[in-house]
Amino acid sequence: MATTFRSKIGLELVIPLGVVFIATSVPMVMDGLWSGFIVIGVVALFTAHMLYSTYYVVNNSIVNIRCGFLVNQNVDIDTIKSIKETNNALSSPASSLDRLEIAYNKYDSVMISPKDKAGFIALIQSVKPDVEVMLKAK
Repeated sequence: MATTFRSKIGLELVIPLGVVFIATSVPMVMDGLWSGFIVIGVVALFTAHMLYSTYYVVNNSIVNIRCGFLVNQNVDIDTIKSIKETNNALSSPASSLDRLEIAYNKYDSVMISPKDKAGFIALIQSVKPDVEVMLKAK
């Protein structure tokens, strides 16, 4: 049975992006540069699409990581070594900086941001109980 986890959408990403889009759009509208305004609008729509179409599907022994049409990555749960909470800002299929870093294989890792981190971790541990989980102290 497949379980889908939507990505958390963090204001720490949305607000700065919104400020940049607005700050670049307003002068273009005031100067009548409509082609530039349209380009910024298309980029803003693309960015919104990527933020809202990021999710993670756990199906049997596979985690499928989806981010729009750009990322479609499978991670075999049997290869997962650890799951660690992080706020690392490196590019990743995550719509928030409230992230989980999944270390798998020998040197691979990916950062994701499921809304239900506890549910995601519990489901992974139900498939592979020996996964090391490192959570930050609250």
